Amino acid sequence: SAKNAAPAAATAAPAQAAIAVAAPVAGVGYTDYPLSESAQQTAAQLAHSKQNVPHYYLTVDLSVDELLAMRSKLNATIGEDGQQLGVYELLLKAAAAAMKAVPSANASWMDSVVRVYDSVDINVVVGNGDALYTPVIRDVGKRGVKSLSEDVTSFVSALEEEEPSLGEEFNAMGTFTVMNLGMYGIKSCAPIIREPQACALALGTLENRIVPNDVEGSDEIYKESVMMTATLSCDHRVVDGAVGAQWLSAFKSHVENPTTLLL
Repeated sequence: SAKNAAPAAATAAPAQAAIAVAAPVAGVGYTDYPLSESAQQTAAQLAHSKQNVPHYYLTVDLSVDELLAMRSKLNATIGEDGQQLGVYELLLKAAAAAMKAVPSANASWMDSVVRVYDSVDINVVVGNGDALYTPVIRDVGKRGVKSLSEDVTSFVSALEEEEPSLGEEFNAMGTFTVMNLGMYGIKSCAPIIREPQACALALGTLENRIVPNDVEGSDEIYKESVMMTATLSCDHRVVDGAVGAQWLSAFKSHVENPTTLLL
Protein backbone atom coordinates (compact mmCIF):
# COMPACT_ATOMS: atom_id res chain seq x y z
CA SER A 1 0.00 0.00 0.00
CA ALA A 2 2.89 2.33 0.75
CA LYS A 3 4.11 1.87 -2.81
CA ASN A 4 0.74 2.99 -4.15
CA ALA A 5 0.31 5.78 -1.65
CA ALA A 6 3.63 7.59 -1.67
CA PRO A 7 3.52 9.19 -5.14
CA ALA A 8 -0.03 10.38 -4.57
CA ALA A 9 1.02 12.26 -1.46
CA ALA A 10 3.98 13.84 -3.15
CA THR A 11 3.97 17.10 -5.03
CA ALA A 12 2.05 17.84 -8.20
CA ALA A 13 3.82 16.78 -11.36
CA PRO A 14 4.31 19.43 -14.03
CA ALA A 15 1.49 19.58 -16.52
CA GLN A 16 3.55 18.07 -19.29
CA ALA A 17 3.12 14.31 -19.67
CA ALA A 18 5.66 12.62 -17.41
CA ILE A 19 6.91 10.03 -19.87
CA ALA A 20 10.30 8.36 -20.07
CA VAL A 21 12.83 10.50 -21.92
CA ALA A 22 14.55 7.53 -23.55
CA ALA A 23 13.97 3.88 -24.31
CA PRO A 24 14.61 1.28 -21.58
CA VAL A 25 18.17 -0.04 -21.43
CA ALA A 26 18.59 -3.76 -20.93
CA GLY A 27 21.49 -5.05 -18.85
CA VAL A 28 22.53 -8.47 -17.62
CA GLY A 29 19.62 -9.52 -15.43
CA TYR A 30 18.02 -6.07 -15.20
CA THR A 31 16.43 -3.25 -17.19
CA ASP A 32 16.94 0.48 -16.57
CA TYR A 33 13.96 2.72 -17.27
CA PRO A 34 15.02 6.38 -17.75
CA LEU A 35 12.92 8.95 -15.92
CA SER A 36 11.59 12.21 -17.28
CA GLU A 37 12.68 15.45 -15.68
CA SER A 38 9.27 15.89 -14.07
CA ALA A 39 9.38 12.37 -12.58
CA GLN A 40 12.81 13.08 -11.10
CA GLN A 41 11.56 16.38 -9.70
CA THR A 42 8.57 14.67 -8.09
CA ALA A 43 10.82 12.03 -6.53
CA ALA A 44 13.18 14.67 -5.12
CA GLN A 45 10.34 16.72 -3.63
CA LEU A 46 8.75 13.59 -2.14
CA ALA A 47 12.01 12.56 -0.48
CA HIS A 48 12.65 16.08 0.83
CA SER A 49 9.16 16.35 2.30
CA LYS A 50 9.43 13.00 4.08
CA GLN A 51 12.83 13.89 5.53
CA ASN A 52 12.05 17.52 6.41
CA VAL A 53 8.51 17.41 7.81
CA PRO A 54 8.00 15.81 11.28
CA HIS A 55 5.06 13.59 10.36
CA TYR A 56 2.68 11.90 12.76
CA TYR A 57 -0.49 9.99 11.94
CA LEU A 58 -4.04 9.75 13.28
CA THR A 59 -6.54 7.12 12.12
CA VAL A 60 -10.28 6.82 12.63
CA ASP A 61 -13.07 4.54 11.40
CA LEU A 62 -16.12 6.24 9.89
CA SER A 63 -19.65 5.03 9.30
CA VAL A 64 -20.78 6.22 5.87
CA ASP A 65 -24.34 4.86 5.98
CA GLU A 66 -25.91 8.31 6.32
CA LEU A 67 -23.57 9.78 3.71
CA LEU A 68 -24.57 7.09 1.21
CA ALA A 69 -28.25 7.73 1.96
CA MET A 70 -27.79 11.46 1.32
CA ARG A 71 -25.94 10.73 -1.92
CA SER A 72 -28.81 8.52 -3.12
CA LYS A 73 -31.34 11.28 -2.42
CA LEU A 74 -29.24 13.89 -4.19
CA ASN A 75 -28.72 11.64 -7.23
CA ALA A 76 -32.45 10.92 -7.37
CA THR A 77 -33.04 14.67 -7.47
CA ILE A 78 -30.45 15.13 -10.22
CA GLY A 79 -31.98 12.31 -12.28
CA GLU A 80 -30.36 9.76 -14.56
CA ASP A 81 -29.74 12.33 -17.27
CA GLY A 82 -27.59 14.46 -14.97
CA GLN A 83 -24.07 13.85 -13.71
CA GLN A 84 -24.34 11.56 -10.72
CA LEU A 85 -22.49 12.47 -7.53
CA GLY A 86 -19.80 10.26 -6.04
CA VAL A 87 -18.97 9.61 -2.40
CA TYR A 88 -15.61 11.33 -2.93
CA GLU A 89 -17.12 14.76 -3.51
CA LEU A 90 -19.15 14.52 -0.31
CA LEU A 91 -15.99 13.56 1.59
CA LEU A 92 -14.18 16.57 0.12
CA LYS A 93 -17.02 18.75 1.37
CA ALA A 94 -16.75 17.15 4.82
CA ALA A 95 -13.00 17.86 4.86
CA ALA A 96 -13.63 21.53 4.06
CA ALA A 97 -16.27 21.70 6.81
CA ALA A 98 -13.76 20.22 9.26
CA MET A 99 -11.32 22.98 8.25
CA LYS A 100 -13.99 25.55 9.13
CA ALA A 101 -14.30 23.96 12.58
CA VAL A 102 -10.51 23.68 13.07
CA PRO A 103 -8.98 26.39 10.84
CA SER A 104 -5.48 26.05 12.31
CA ALA A 105 -5.08 22.82 10.31
CA ASN A 106 -5.52 24.75 7.04
CA ALA A 107 -2.03 26.18 7.35
CA SER A 108 1.63 26.13 6.34
CA TRP A 109 4.96 26.19 8.16
CA MET A 110 6.82 29.32 6.96
CA ASP A 111 9.94 29.05 9.21
CA SER A 112 9.32 32.15 11.33
CA VAL A 113 5.50 32.16 11.14
CA VAL A 114 2.60 29.75 10.70
CA ARG A 115 0.38 30.91 7.83
CA VAL A 116 -3.33 30.10 8.19
CA TYR A 117 -5.34 30.30 4.97
CA ASP A 118 -8.83 31.74 4.55
CA SER A 119 -9.83 29.50 1.63
CA VAL A 120 -9.81 25.68 1.66
CA ASP A 121 -8.12 24.68 -1.61
CA ILE A 122 -7.87 20.90 -1.87
CA ASN A 123 -5.48 18.98 -4.10
CA VAL A 124 -7.03 15.71 -5.30
CA VAL A 125 -5.19 12.76 -6.79
CA VAL A 126 -6.00 11.62 -10.34
CA GLY A 127 -4.26 9.32 -12.80
CA ASN A 128 -1.60 6.77 -11.94
CA GLY A 129 2.02 5.87 -12.62
CA ASP A 130 3.92 8.50 -14.61
CA ALA A 131 0.61 10.22 -15.40
CA LEU A 132 -0.18 10.92 -11.75
CA TYR A 133 -1.35 14.45 -10.96
CA THR A 134 -2.71 16.39 -8.01
CA PRO A 135 -4.87 19.20 -9.44
CA VAL A 136 -6.42 21.69 -7.03
CA ILE A 137 -10.09 22.42 -6.40
CA ARG A 138 -10.41 26.00 -5.17
CA ASP A 139 -12.56 27.23 -2.28
CA VAL A 140 -14.19 23.87 -1.56
CA GLY A 141 -15.94 25.15 1.56
CA LYS A 142 -18.07 27.67 -0.34
CA ARG A 143 -19.01 25.48 -3.32
CA GLY A 144 -21.79 22.99 -3.87
CA VAL A 145 -21.16 19.26 -4.18
CA LYS A 146 -22.33 19.21 -7.81
CA SER A 147 -19.72 21.83 -8.69
CA LEU A 148 -17.01 19.76 -6.98
CA SER A 149 -18.13 16.69 -8.91
CA GLU A 150 -17.86 18.58 -12.19
CA ASP A 151 -14.28 19.58 -11.37
CA VAL A 152 -13.22 16.04 -10.47
CA THR A 153 -14.84 14.66 -13.64
CA SER A 154 -13.13 17.30 -15.80
CA PHE A 155 -9.72 16.41 -14.30
CA VAL A 156 -10.18 12.72 -15.10
CA SER A 157 -11.50 13.48 -18.59
CA ALA A 158 -8.50 15.71 -19.35
CA LEU A 159 -6.09 12.87 -18.58
CA GLU A 160 -8.02 10.45 -20.79
CA GLU A 161 -7.38 12.54 -23.91
CA GLU A 162 -4.72 11.27 -26.33
CA GLU A 163 -2.82 14.54 -26.02
CA PRO A 164 -3.85 15.98 -22.65
CA SER A 165 -4.14 19.76 -22.47
CA LEU A 166 -3.81 20.31 -18.75
CA GLY A 167 -4.76 23.64 -17.21
CA GLU A 168 -2.88 25.60 -14.57
CA GLU A 169 -4.87 23.91 -11.79
CA PHE A 170 -2.83 20.76 -12.46
CA ASN A 171 0.32 22.59 -11.31
CA ALA A 172 -1.22 24.61 -8.49
CA MET A 173 -0.61 24.02 -4.79
CA GLY A 174 -3.61 24.01 -2.49
CA THR A 175 -3.80 24.15 1.30
CA PHE A 176 -4.67 20.48 1.89
CA THR A 177 -4.49 17.16 0.03
CA VAL A 178 -7.05 14.34 -0.04
CA MET A 179 -6.17 11.02 -1.64
CA ASN A 180 -8.54 8.11 -2.19
CA LEU A 181 -7.13 4.58 -2.40
CA GLY A 182 -10.48 2.87 -1.98
CA MET A 183 -10.65 1.77 -5.62
CA TYR A 184 -7.54 -0.37 -5.01
CA GLY A 185 -9.09 -2.14 -2.03
CA ILE A 186 -6.64 -0.44 0.36
CA LYS A 187 -7.99 -0.19 3.91
CA SER A 188 -5.66 2.53 5.18
CA CYS A 189 -2.60 4.54 4.21
CA ALA A 190 -0.34 7.07 5.93
CA PRO A 191 0.17 9.76 3.24
CA ILE A 192 3.26 11.92 2.85
CA ILE A 193 2.50 15.61 3.39
CA ARG A 194 3.03 17.87 0.40
CA GLU A 195 5.09 20.86 1.48
CA PRO A 196 4.22 23.56 2.40
CA GLN A 197 0.88 22.03 3.43
CA ALA A 198 0.49 20.94 7.06
CA CYS A 199 -1.87 17.98 6.59
CA ALA A 200 -2.86 15.25 4.15
CA LEU A 201 -5.82 12.88 4.36
CA ALA A 202 -5.97 9.35 2.95
CA LEU A 203 -9.27 7.53 2.48
CA GLY A 204 -9.60 3.75 2.41
CA THR A 205 -12.11 1.46 0.78
CA LEU A 206 -15.78 1.24 1.72
CA GLU A 207 -16.57 -2.10 3.30
CA ASN A 208 -19.37 -3.78 5.21
CA ARG A 209 -18.44 -4.44 8.83
CA ILE A 210 -20.27 -5.79 11.85
CA VAL A 211 -20.38 -3.08 14.51
CA PRO A 212 -22.16 -2.55 17.85
CA ASN A 213 -25.80 -1.61 17.34
CA ASP A 214 -26.53 1.92 18.57
CA VAL A 215 -30.13 1.98 17.34
CA GLU A 216 -32.44 2.80 20.25
CA GLY A 217 -35.08 0.18 21.01
CA SER A 218 -33.42 -2.56 18.93
CA ASP A 219 -32.93 -6.03 20.42
CA GLU A 220 -29.98 -6.73 18.16
CA ILE A 221 -26.54 -6.34 19.78
CA TYR A 222 -24.74 -5.87 16.47
CA LYS A 223 -25.59 -4.44 13.07
CA GLU A 224 -24.03 -4.29 9.63
CA SER A 225 -22.66 -0.90 8.59
CA VAL A 226 -20.70 0.48 5.64
CA MET A 227 -17.42 1.71 7.11
CA MET A 228 -14.31 3.53 5.94
CA THR A 229 -10.90 4.12 7.53
CA ALA A 230 -9.41 7.62 7.24
CA THR A 231 -5.83 8.55 8.16
CA LEU A 232 -4.65 12.11 8.70
CA SER A 233 -0.94 12.93 8.39
CA CYS A 234 0.08 16.09 10.26
CA ASP A 235 3.14 18.32 10.41
CA HIS A 236 3.80 18.51 14.15
CA ARG A 237 5.37 21.97 13.80
CA VAL A 238 1.99 23.34 12.73
CA VAL A 239 -0.65 20.92 14.00
CA ASP A 240 -0.04 19.27 17.36
CA GLY A 241 -1.76 16.07 18.48
CA ALA A 242 -4.72 17.77 20.14
CA VAL A 243 -5.49 19.93 17.08
CA GLY A 244 -5.08 16.97 14.73
CA ALA A 245 -7.48 14.94 16.85
CA GLN A 246 -9.98 17.81 16.87
CA TRP A 247 -9.85 18.03 13.07
CA LEU A 248 -10.34 14.29 12.59
CA SER A 249 -13.18 14.30 15.12
CA ALA A 250 -14.88 17.13 13.21
CA PHE A 251 -14.41 15.27 9.92
CA LYS A 252 -15.92 12.11 11.42
CA SER A 253 -18.87 14.08 12.76
CA HIS A 254 -19.62 15.65 9.36
CA VAL A 255 -19.33 12.31 7.54
CA GLU A 256 -21.58 10.48 9.98
CA ASN A 257 -24.06 13.37 10.20
CA PRO A 258 -23.93 14.75 6.63
CA THR A 259 -26.89 17.10 7.07
CA THR A 260 -24.40 19.33 8.94
CA LEU A 261 -22.75 19.96 5.57
CA LEU A 262 -25.77 22.10 4.70
CA LEU A 263 -25.12 24.51 7.56
